[in-house]
Amino acid sequence: MTDDSTRELLLSRIREVPDYPKPGVMFKDITPLLADPKAFAALTDALAELSVRHGATKIVGLEARGFILAAPVSVRAGIGFIPIRKVGKLPGATLSQAYDLEYGSAEVEVHAEDLQEGDRVIVIDDVLATGGTAGASVELVRRAGAEVVAVAVLLELGFLGGRDRLEPLLLGAPLEALIKV
Repeated sequence: MTDDSTRELLLSRIREVPDYPKPGVMFKDITPLLADPKAFAALTDALAELSVRHGATKIVGLEARGFILAAPVSVRAGIGFIPIRKVGKLPGATLSQAYDLEYGSAEVEVHAEDLQEGDRVIVIDDVLATGGTAGASVELVRRAGAEVVAVAVLLELGFLGGRDRLEPLLLGAPLEALIKV
């Protein structure tokens, strides 16, 4: 698991941007972390360790920043990477899952053949905010016949209540947040 020095390194590379994308929001920008090879490697190692520990056979990354985190984790852990995309971005047969946003709805999808019964999936994303995208992804993975063994995020924004919304959908699988604010 991630030790305190790794957490401190990761947190020190997350920049806070006030009033983005709208007034009153304190945006957590991970691009400085990605630009620092030591911090990015530490993040990749921590997520790869979680993937192996939970016995994952596939790693799902959520569009778009989840791709950036999950792809190197997949390489490091020697586990296949599957992207979950916004609707309309994948060619061929897909499975899709709609979910509610604060004002409206959205939809994510995966190639129908990418996940199968017997696959053990860890879902990786950068931030857990309200839990909508992660929850839809968990449902989508299960609809494809695979098992969700964990959801792992770099940063959990606890004040938005995503954990409370997501945990009932996890059916006992752990939610691993490297940093909680």
